[in-house]
Amino acid sequence: MIGGAALDTAGLVVPAGVAAPPRVTATSWLVADLDSGQVLGGCGPHEYGTPASVQKLLLAATMLPKLDPKQTVTVTDADMNIEPGSSAVGLVAGGRYTIETIWLGLLLNSGNEAANALARLGSGTDSAAGVRAMNEQAHHLGALQTHAVTPSGLDGKGQFTSAYDLALIARACFAQPTFRRYALTEQTSIPVQPAQRTKGFEIQNENQLIYRYPGALGGKTGFTDLARHTYVGAAERGGRRLVVTLLGAESAPARGWEQGAALLDWGFTLPRDAAVGRLVEPGELTATPSAVPSALAAPGAPRPAAASGPARTGSEWLWSVTAVSGATVVALLGGLLWRRRRRMP
Repeated sequence: MIGGAALDTAGLVVPAGVAAPPRVTATSWLVADLDSGQVLGGCGPHEYGTPASVQKLLLAATMLPKLDPKQTVTVTDADMNIEPGSSAVGLVAGGRYTIETIWLGLLLNSGNEAANALARLGSGTDSAAGVRAMNEQAHHLGALQTHAVTPSGLDGKGQFTSAYDLALIARACFAQPTFRRYALTEQTSIPVQPAQRTKGFEIQNENQLIYRYPGALGGKTGFTDLARHTYVGAAERGGRRLVVTLLGAESAPARGWEQGAALLDWGFTLPRDAAVGRLVEPGELTATPSAVPSALAAPGAPRPAAASGPARTGSEWLWSVTAVSGATVVALLGGLLWRRRRRMP
């Protein structure tokens, strides 16, 4: 199993003898150390799920190193081809923006048109080529359970990820100083476009972690009807940087970022040497991009519900969380009766 044998579970896995993590509604989650790569704990870390807008982190991990933030570019009609009613930052076709402005529109306001533009610009051809580059980057990072179909995270047939893979992707993002600066930006201005007769306006960072959690480093929110709430967040405390990833959460009784914050709090209480696995290093795995390792269940393969067995820990308590059923995963990842859903930030 990638990252360690203990991670081969649809249920809870935490170090023996530690306090129980907080109850969350997420169907899968993981907490890891950004620097050492140690996995502190998780629930169904290798279970397949739908990313929603946290997929934009894979776009950032892929394209940030390729693009000059000071370059001014033109948004095209093709960039504006997003699902009606889905999340947009307010760019306009024909508008001229710096690459940095488009990145901030992507990461602060979850702009789907910004995702299309960055995928196109980073690939040098079109957004479809950008998605191919994203999948190549996922493979390089060892995120073999991740397959992108859209650059933005808008639902697409055959699109999936896992809590473990999201941690690999987030680690690559937070290794980049430019990403760290963008992730902590609270607000920015989208400039006026005289030729298109549009006014300038302000946007704010939608990730509440950066305002309400001491030591927050940033992250990304996500939601679609299909994926439910997804979240990636990171924070630093006592010289230690942790990341949390979660998939399939509901917003009540706590929102995605609040569930992430609670899991970060738990992670910071653990000893520095407590671990149940590790994050693989970029380039470590040599499987082909299309391969699914034999140790990983293929999408749609039925697995026990997360609450159906005891947690892998020294205690005897059970984890109360609803896992995605095999039938749901088949519909989700195999594409049966699939349809596109509205995407929100």
